[in-house]
Amino acid sequence: MTRLFVTATGTELGKTYVTAALAALARARGLTCRVVKPVVSGFDPADPAGSDPAVLAAACGLPLDAATLDRLSPWRFRAPLSPDMAAAREGKSIDAAALVQYCRAALAGPEDCVLVEGVGGVMVPLDQRQTVRDWMAALGIPAVLVAGSYLGTLSHTLTARLALADAGIALRAIVVSESEAAPVPLAETVATLGRFVAGVPIFGLKRRDGPESWRTAPELSALLG
Repeated sequence: MTRLFVTATGTELGKTYVTAALAALARARGLTCRVVKPVVSGFDPADPAGSDPAVLAAACGLPLDAATLDRLSPWRFRAPLSPDMAAAREGKSIDAAALVQYCRAALAGPEDCVLVEGVGGVMVPLDQRQTVRDWMAALGIPAVLVAGSYLGTLSHTLTARLALADAGIALRAIVVSESEAAPVPLAETVATLGRFVAGVPIFGLKRRDGPESWRTAPELSALLG
C-alpha cells in the first residue's frame, strides 16, 4: 500500500500536477486511489472548475460537485494567501487536530494508494503556531518534495530537505518540476541536487503544457513502488 504526502519548497511549483499524475498512474495500473488536498487557499466557489480540487477530481475520475469538493478539500478559502491568513480573512481558523484526524481517517482507508497534498511549502503556517511541517510530522508518512528548476531552487530544496529531516519526516523522493524560465537544463539541476542528497531518489519532471497534461508523466511511475 502506498501512502505519501506531497509537499513543496514553495507555492505554484507543481504539487497538484504531481499528485494528479500519481493518481492517474495508479489508476492506469488498476489500483484504487484516494487523493485529499484538505486545505486550499485561493479557491473561488464561483469557478470551482479552475481549482486544484477540480484537477484532483478529474485525476480520480470523480464528478466535480459539492460532495466531491467536501471530500477532497473540506477547508477551502477564497484569498490566495497562506492558510492562516486566508482563514482569518473569513473570520475562521484551521483546527490542526481536526485536520490531522481527517487525514488519518483517509490514510486508514482500504485504497491501494492514498495521497495527501499539502498547501504551499513545507514551512507555511496553518494557524498561529503550527506549519505544514507539523501536520506532516503528525501523520508520519513519507513525503514527496516538489521543487522547481528556477534559479535559486538548489538552496530552497536543500533547505526544505533539512527542515523535513529535523522533524523526523522521511523523504521518499524529490521531484524537480521543470520551471517555465529554467536557467539550466533540467538534468543538470537534478544531477547537482543528487550530489547533496545521497540516498534520496530525484525525479526530473519535464514541463508539459495543456489541459490534463498530468495524464502523461511516466517519469513518476517508480514512486508508486
